[in-house]
Amino acid sequence: MVVEERILNQLRQHFDLNLYEVKIWTALLSRGISTAGELSDIGNVPRSRAYDVLESLERKGFVIMKLGKPIRYIAVPPEEVIERVKKMFHESAHDKAKELDELKESDVIGDLKKLYEKGIEMIEPTDLSGALKGRHNLQDHIDLMIKDAARSVCILTSVSELNRLAEFHLPTLKEAKGRGVEVKIAAQLTKENVESAKLLLDSAKVKHIDHIKARFYIIDGEEVLFMLLPETEVHPTYDTGIWVHSPFFGTALEDLFDHAWEHLDEASKVVKKFK
Repeated sequence: MVVEERILNQLRQHFDLNLYEVKIWTALLSRGISTAGELSDIGNVPRSRAYDVLESLERKGFVIMKLGKPIRYIAVPPEEVIERVKKMFHESAHDKAKELDELKESDVIGDLKKLYEKGIEMIEPTDLSGALKGRHNLQDHIDLMIKDAARSVCILTSVSELNRLAEFHLPTLKEAKGRGVEVKIAAQLTKENVESAKLLLDSAKVKHIDHIKARFYIIDGEEVLFMLLPETEVHPTYDTGIWVHSPFFGTALEDLFDHAWEHLDEASKVVKKFK
């Protein structure tokens, strides 16, 4: 059975295998049990590489080596392979996270921080700005901004983004509140996001707004992140935000936000309409 190149590429991506590994593996799946030489011919893999590839697949839990001569290999059911790979990925991620946690306390990070602090001193204030593309990158930067907040976080956002705030940033918002940071969130409240609004009320002041459509974040009146387009008009991959570090702009925008804030309805009153 010849496996399409498209499928081989998908398998490489999902299972983190190289091309020879997916060729040998799919060849063995088509036979159930086979020798390295036979799999080399079926998968069109050089015989000199077949044993190394099968040894790698055995370590990863894709195949079982059958004792005897000639040595033959047995295919592990695909469903079991998925479970084994999931476990391997979890263990690998846990080990890597542990390494990074240990790295935070090492001299290496201390040296990197000194490099950063020295470099940041040489940057002109007008250079502290940039564009971020992709919703994943935007979410990461939003989380970083909230973590660094010392005084205030002001957020004007959309219906869907309020849901993402509750899903991805609730722990960070709770930590900010615990540090004494005042968090204000203005968004249009609808039946699609009312449950998220309720969750956020423990960590922030939330109010309903329906006459201004925008998405932006103001941190301590100094940093601003604003999105260029409504999220309904752009694919998440191309969602773009502009980040600027400017007390002059940030303070002015925060004052405008606070002025509008005084005239908005409390979320606790609005959510009652959706019960």
